[in-house]
Amino acid sequence: MRHKFARMLDGFSTDALVATARMPERNRPWTLMEVLDWTRQHFERKSIDTPRLDAEVLLSEVLQLPRVMLYARFDQPLHNEELARMRGMVAQRAAGVPIARLLGRREFWSLELDLTPDVLVPRPESELLIEICSHRKPSPQEHLVDVGTGSGALALALATEYPASKVWALEYSQAAITVAKNNTAKHELAPRVCVVESDLLAGLPPQAQPVDIMVANLPYIPTDEIPHLDINVRDHDPHLALNGGKDGLDLIRRLILDARHVLKNPGLLALESSSDQTEDIAELMGEAGYTEIQIDHDLAGLPRVTSGLFPADKSGKDRL
Repeated sequence: MRHKFARMLDGFSTDALVATARMPERNRPWTLMEVLDWTRQHFERKSIDTPRLDAEVLLSEVLQLPRVMLYARFDQPLHNEELARMRGMVAQRAAGVPIARLLGRREFWSLELDLTPDVLVPRPESELLIEICSHRKPSPQEHLVDVGTGSGALALALATEYPASKVWALEYSQAAITVAKNNTAKHELAPRVCVVESDLLAGLPPQAQPVDIMVANLPYIPTDEIPHLDINVRDHDPHLALNGGKDGLDLIRRLILDARHVLKNPGLLALESSSDQTEDIAELMGEAGYTEIQIDHDLAGLPRVTSGLFPADKSGKDRL
């Protein structure tokens, strides 16, 4: 007896479907498994990195079902409206629109964050910043700062990791400030997380100082490299959040110097960057007087986060 999954494919040619740029029309309804199978193969042809996962996520979104339930209901037919929505999302994903942009949300540090085109999509490698902070400066800490918060991802993650701390989320873009405030309210972390308009540290209020921990995932892409970025980033992330100037370090260089005026004795500064910038950042921090500088690697084995302490002044007076 033939397997049930094999029987359900009768009546159409999988090879023919894969060769088609759009999920074809036909006389009988598409089942969940047929849609998943066609979408997976279509994404494979488009060189999507995670074709099966992306197909499952999109169909789960369309049907508002957990992914595991897609296989429990593999022979359930899709309604015309559901199929039309799935076709639209598949076309956009195949054209390079990231999954998080299609869904309008992304999980970071087990927090679901709402997104708009005005903020970066939080990347898993950025969670390394939180891990480094918790290792180098265990809870409790009093004042934490996220510079260039965007969606609020790092600030909210810090707030969950340091439940007794006040977190200041600094952001230059008004549109991003709105997103960060909405995510803060969504997770009921206000007023412990305070989103403030600020050009780097210019808007940091006196009550946020001295700072125990400061993190930043600032723009670090050299201007000339932006046109050559992967389409998922170049065409769908805001360039304000990407452009780091000629060498990518314009804002990072400023922050390393400015942070010394507000860090506690000693305070931790942790910076994310591309793998080929970490050595330069470590050198900049050393020249600025930071100590115990270290470079940590992400899960792909690439150097990702540079961190250091700005030491106490033994006299107890202003250090600069």
